Amino acid sequence: MADRSTVDLPSLQLIPGLPYDVSMRCLARIPPLYHPTLSLVCKSWSSAVRSDALFTARSPFRTTQAFLYFILRINSSLHLYALLPCREPRKAVSLPSIPSAPIGAAFAVLGRKIYVIGGSINDIPSNKMWIFDCWFNRWEMGPRMKVGREFAAAGVVGGRIYVIGGCVVDNWFRSRNWAEILPSPNDIKDKWMHASAVMDGKLYAVADRGGLVYNVGVGRWETIPKRLYMGWRGRPAVVGEVLYCYDCLGNIRGYDVREDGWKELKGIEKGLPRFLCGATMASSEEKLCVTWERNGSSGKGAEIMCAQIKVGKDETGDMRGILLWSDMILSGLKGSSVEHCIAVHM
Repeated sequence: MADRSTVDLPSLQLIPGLPYDVSMRCLARIPPLYHPTLSLVCKSWSSAVRSDALFTARSPFRTTQAFLYFILRINSSLHLYALLPCREPRKAVSLPSIPSAPIGAAFAVLGRKIYVIGGSINDIPSNKMWIFDCWFNRWEMGPRMKVGREFAAAGVVGGRIYVIGGCVVDNWFRSRNWAEILPSPNDIKDKWMHASAVMDGKLYAVADRGGLVYNVGVGRWETIPKRLYMGWRGRPAVVGEVLYCYDCLGNIRGYDVREDGWKELKGIEKGLPRFLCGATMASSEEKLCVTWERNGSSGKGAEIMCAQIKVGKDETGDMRGILLWSDMILSGLKGSSVEHCIAVHM
């Protein structure tokens, strides 16, 4: 995952005898996993695989791959890692760290970019937004929000990021702007959001007491279903319009919004531990990815584990899972915790 930069490509001859645009379409069909190897062929190929033009050329061919990104808090810093697809053994690689280390930031993915939204610095909610471009492997400062936020909820619907809550509603200005873009409801004063998810075009968020739902399509606030709120634990993931998280016994289960009910995910009992706390989930290529931390052997620090599960329903309507793989992706960590796991398709 080498650094990429913007270069003047049309003047380069990529493949002898072929026009530039045809050559780019040929290179665009090759998965990003092999780009480091392509960059060794010649200088022109090295420039091409580091360019924004190649990313644009890939879009029509549906050759995208899912990359898992992990945000780890190690002592007082936030560190970013990525797990490359189809690479054996599965080991996360280190990427540039987040320039600041806010507490309680919200995370969202839009296209090839990861957004780190708000959070508090020295106990002061921040209105800053950091953006990581996963194609170029670099951080950039994003637009500032109207108000500082910590422990906000964020979700992407229709190509737009929606941010809810996380600000102290202590004056008129803050109360008017507690939901960016959205019209502020008058009867909801929840300040800290613990987790959020998007299902069927709606942004769901849970807070200290209850939660809320924003229906983006009709611009309406709704009450979160009681069964969903009562069973929601940790950072969930949505796969196939089913929200997955772990219950109080450490078992993974899913909530189907159409049935308004929870069901335990069966078939993985022997392959995974019980997630009593700290597990983080992500949706990657219609599969469920689970990340958790465990104590290392012989006191060598913590280990970060990751598993991928194929999920679905059987003929009786029960939720079934098939454990595809489970590996240790990082080891020897001290003072670490998993803040977030995110899938980026590119």
